[in-house]
Amino acid sequence: MARDEGATSLGPCPSLFVSHASPIAHRPSLITRNAVPGQVGGALRARFADGRWHFQHGPIDLIIAADGDVDAVAEATERAWLRFQTVLPELVTELQWLRLPVQEAAGVSGVVAGRMVSATWPHRAKFITPMAAVAGAVADELIECFRADARIVRAHVNNGGDIALHLAAGTHYRVGLVADLARVKRREHVDLDGDFEVGAALPVRGIATSGWRGRSFSLGIADSVTVLAATAAGADAAATLIANAVNADHPAIERRPASELKDDTDLGDRLVTVAVGRLPQEIVASALAYGEEAARAMMAGDLVWGAVLCLQGSVRIVRGDALQ
Repeated sequence: MARDEGATSLGPCPSLFVSHASPIAHRPSLITRNAVPGQVGGALRARFADGRWHFQHGPIDLIIAADGDVDAVAEATERAWLRFQTVLPELVTELQWLRLPVQEAAGVSGVVAGRMVSATWPHRAKFITPMAAVAGAVADELIECFRADARIVRAHVNNGGDIALHLAAGTHYRVGLVADLARVKRREHVDLDGDFEVGAALPVRGIATSGWRGRSFSLGIADSVTVLAATAAGADAAATLIANAVNADHPAIERRPASELKDDTDLGDRLVTVAVGRLPQEIVASALAYGEEAARAMMAGDLVWGAVLCLQGSVRIVRGDALQ
């Protein structure tokens, strides 16, 4: 997600959880309790007792799991670890371009940077930088290490709540939804607000969540917007913009220039949301309607397959034909 446009953080601040049976859960406290760590060149990895892996390098924080042939999973995990160590240095070399509007960043050469540009390019009519897809693009890059081996039946790479999926025929994940990102940000015990199944027959291979309560900036007031798309990078960019579109003018909404909150933000002096008080129901409904309109426009362009928009206890669900 856009690091400064309302996406879920690159750090350990997930917004999607599932039950223990389908381990897409990201529980950072387990890393120090029951994981075995290892570090190479600034990148850190640790294995959970349940077999999941935690990869961390600077702001990039991943939870990875896979099912299938034991040797194949181990080999793919090692390929992912080797690739992971190169991702952040590659992004840093092109960061000055990735923070520009996407129209000015088309010349990037890195593979992950290219994924970011490709995911944000369809939205170029609005202000958007490739950073709006960075978390999803990293997840997409590493999931390819698992898709390359037919012996692996399913896998996921969860980058702070932006998730790339690999699903062989007949497999699925059940994904839980947390509507309020603030509960996750505070690392409270989180009860699910809902869940949904993503099966191999669906076109969905990416899930992302954005909202003003996450660790990154948002122009809108959504508590959360969760998007299902063909790729994690695509979901990431779309969730950022839909969350921006869930918006209203009201005295209970407090905004500040992004540049006052973070020196190197790609949002410049654009106003970002820093607090949202209790809103009248008609304002909530209007804001969600704007977000729904943005989601349906993206759906008409085959950019997203579904979205869940949440604001102060109200929910809008937008589904494409493939998810009916």
